[in-house]
Amino acid sequence: MSRFDPRGRANRALLAGVSEYDHTAPDPQGVSGQLPAVRHNRKVLEDALHRGGVFRAGEIRVLASPAPDDFTGELRRAVRETDGVLLLYFAGHAVVTDTSVHKLHLQMRTARMVAGEELPGAVSFAGVLGELCAPESRPERVLVILDCCYAGNAAAIWHRFEAPQERKERVLLLMSVQPNRYILGGDADGPTPFTHEMARFLDEGGEVWLSTLYPALKQRMAAAGYRAEDDDLQKPQALAPPWNPDADVLLAAGPVPAPPAPDPVLDPDPHPAPDPHPAAGPHPAPGPHPAPDPGRDPDPPGPPPKPWPVRAARALAGRLGRTALTLLLALLATGAGGYGLYALIGDSGPCGPALELRLLVDPDLEPALNAARDAFLASGANRTDEGCRRSGITVYSAAAADVVTALGERTDAWQKPREDVNPQRDIGPQPDVWIPATRATAERAVVDAARQDRVFAALEPDTEPFAYSPIVLALPDGLDTGVARTGQSVTSLVGALEEADRAAEVHRPDPDFTDAALLATVGLYGEDAPARGAEQLLTRAGRPEPSAVRLLCTLPDTDAVDNRSAALVPEFLLESGTGCDSATRVARTAAYPDDVPPLEPTFVRVRWEDGDRDADARDDAVRRFRAWLTGAEGRAVLGEQGFRSPSGAHALLDPGRVPAGFTASVRPVKSAEAAALDLTLERYRRAHGNGRVLYLLDSSGSMARVWKGPSGGPGILGQTLPGLGGEDEYGVWAVHGTGRSTHTQVLGFGTHARAEAEDRLDAARWRDAEADPAAALEDALEFMRERGSGDDRPQLIVYLSDGEDDDRLTGEALAAVERRARTSGVPVVMASLNSWGCDRNRPARRIADAARGSCLDTGDDLVAMVHDEVSRIGSGEE
Repeated sequence: MSRFDPRGRANRALLAGVSEYDHTAPDPQGVSGQLPAVRHNRKVLEDALHRGGVFRAGEIRVLASPAPDDFTGELRRAVRETDGVLLLYFAGHAVVTDTSVHKLHLQMRTARMVAGEELPGAVSFAGVLGELCAPESRPERVLVILDCCYAGNAAAIWHRFEAPQERKERVLLLMSVQPNRYILGGDADGPTPFTHEMARFLDEGGEVWLSTLYPALKQRMAAAGYRAEDDDLQKPQALAPPWNPDADVLLAAGPVPAPPAPDPVLDPDPHPAPDPHPAAGPHPAPGPHPAPDPGRDPDPPGPPPKPWPVRAARALAGRLGRTALTLLLALLATGAGGYGLYALIGDSGPCGPALELRLLVDPDLEPALNAARDAFLASGANRTDEGCRRSGITVYSAAAADVVTALGERTDAWQKPREDVNPQRDIGPQPDVWIPATRATAERAVVDAARQDRVFAALEPDTEPFAYSPIVLALPDGLDTGVARTGQSVTSLVGALEEADRAAEVHRPDPDFTDAALLATVGLYGEDAPARGAEQLLTRAGRPEPSAVRLLCTLPDTDAVDNRSAALVPEFLLESGTGCDSATRVARTAAYPDDVPPLEPTFVRVRWEDGDRDADARDDAVRRFRAWLTGAEGRAVLGEQGFRSPSGAHALLDPGRVPAGFTASVRPVKSAEAAALDLTLERYRRAHGNGRVLYLLDSSGSMARVWKGPSGGPGILGQTLPGLGGEDEYGVWAVHGTGRSTHTQVLGFGTHARAEAEDRLDAARWRDAEADPAAALEDALEFMRERGSGDDRPQLIVYLSDGEDDDRLTGEALAAVERRARTSGVPVVMASLNSWGCDRNRPARRIADAARGSCLDTGDDLVAMVHDEVSRIGSGEE
């Protein structure tokens, strides 16, 4: 390895700080307490990294008190997206379950303390290393920074961890304390000591390499006298100090502060005020428990530190009084120049803490609004005349449907959380500003709030959006040639894509999670199309990705999937949502459906009852940010992200170029309506609610050889039952006979306890007879059509056979089944107990394709894949 400067690469910083826990003492299973200092940790470190210049806009992800799945999911995403440096930071509670082998567990928001080595709500550090050293992990360097109890134990885990040496050597560790030490959690006034000193050093300007950061932290913490448990000094640790220059990595490269003015001819104060910006070298300790410096403005370019004469003058003035102060001012005016006089009387000292705005956004908007936030914080609009920062902004997102419910119906629970309803936990802090992806979403929350007896927040949406982005069908290169890009409905576009390539897939994110996916679903369902049938136009591939951002990042995971997959996403993400896996993704071209409402982000001011303590300052901060965002500077940033003008012909906000895959102009599409969004979401949920599954089990004589045991017909079906829940309806037909009766009932259609269904399958017997699969399938399709005629509940037919009676699935008999399958709206899974059943043009393949289902044979993992198909329809007890 060589000394690594990652600038210009795809870098990521994942900052996980757990300040709030669901279970705390005196709960016997709770952690020792909340960690309010960690809130400051997240902010000061994010600010320092932003200003350091190595991590660009959108490359820093802050996880505020994540649950384990959220932490792990974001970590997996980061290791895929990064090809430069990945900085992983954790602050929170941590425990070891065996100090002799250093089993370290990082405790997330849901952590509980129970006996044993596996702790609920915790992520093992060995598991973290597993993700960082996995074959799909792409960073050239990984720096793990731990600010938690027992952080030093991580080094021993690294040494014992089994992974290819070249992968392990990419992972560097920086730890806040030596092994087997418990550290103090700080207080609500500032960050924890280790993160405080680290952020300050990163913020001092110039290049900061890991090899300089580590010794500086040791020196500063030793000089300050920070203590761990038992009054032991808290000593930062590194994996293998001193750092090998060849393993070094650049962490910051910010501007160097201006040097202090030269000292005037004054006798030095024998007791000067302490320098708020100490150098990296040793300096006198202020005492065993110094208070951190939360008042220092962490953002440059503020005024440089006050030179010594000004600090000395202030100290003297404090002791000598008004008369001496007058003489001192005259002296400074002649001896120290105008700057000395201005600094003494014109500035009150270091910048105070800036007011923090809370900005809640739709998940698909989060990267773009992070970029806007970064630009605003660095702009003159957010600076006082003295150069101090006026406000900070925390950007966070949550599922769009959950936000509507919380702001419309549950503002009381936001102020007084309950165990079952806790928006603070599930969404985040009370927002000052909410930016949904369409004004109709804000209207839904306003209407819901009007129905409540008491609300604790007032929503004030702007009358017009501040940006525009159409929802497009993003077509991969090679599949866009036969599809007209404009003038068609979304269903027509999907149909044209299928005609161009039968193997093409169409993906849509989760409509419960983002407005963009819900808007796409409005077009798919139309005014009267059955939701269940519309859902069949989409590829059935398990749970949908939560957001379009996530979908565009995961499609390239498999080249074959990426090459044949179209995606219903906002147009702007084709420009700014491709920062992950950029080396492997296929290029995409936008097709513009004319019946899908567009994305129209709207600014919503949120005012909370009893939130008037700093109302004027907060209103001023919101006003400044809104004016900047909707003004020229904000539009420029949004243009870089791929947005269009919210009015007129919706021209691109960046007039200098048309991004690849875009068209310069688009046809206006009618904006979304609140009632239509509510109805579409209700229909979507019904179409993915409790399901109906009809099993057809080939029970002809040829099945005798594959009947018994877990790999036999009844055994395979029995292993799929866990995918069905207590409210799902299902039944089993035994398929045999070639006359008027082509099946008998093994399990009546309805809801069942799983034990009952398993007993019926165990009792099923094969028959000494042939089967007529064509007649049985036609009967099954008609049966399910009648069952589903009055609702949109999901349905499925599973036909398990050895294929020995396929000679009755030919000619007109096969064609009749295909015709009925195409119009039934019921997907069919054809499961074959041989390796050739799903070959091209085999009956099972043709029927599955006609019904928009799946064909599976023993060349696949048959049991698991049938189980997955059933689980997508059922509510599942597991």
